[in-house]
Amino acid sequence: MPNFMEKLIFGSDAWIAAFKNAINTDQTYKESARQWEGDFWFVVEPDNDISQAQLLIYLDLWHGECRSACVAYNESEYAPEFRISGTFRNWQRVIEREVDPIRALMTNSLRVKGNLAKIVRNVRAAQALVLCAAKVPTMF
Repeated sequence: MPNFMEKLIFGSDAWIAAFKNAINTDQTYKESARQWEGDFWFVVEPDNDISQAQLLIYLDLWHGECRSACVAYNESEYAPEFRISGTFRNWQRVIEREVDPIRALMTNSLRVKGNLAKIVRNVRAAQALVLCAAKVPTMF
């Protein structure tokens, strides 16, 4: 378990492990996502910086629990129900709670492939998930 005084690099294995732990220990997420069934790609695209690589984060969320969370190196590794993509800066703005996740999807700051209506019907779970990410001390 990481020391929560220490900031973790966004998208690192340690950050993803802390995010998974935050999800699995958060009662608000557990309650709001108790009916949720679905997994995700969170795709972090470079911000016009060719030295920055695309980051693929896989999350398997099931009835208020994160069953799996990891970095992937190729989208063929998993076939999730949803793919949410955006630039590094847009993900940062969502995680730092500058922008609501549903608003980010509606304004195309984050783009979704999959059933957006399913996500909107579970808006409390989506917002709780972002709050879990915001709990992780993050270095962007």
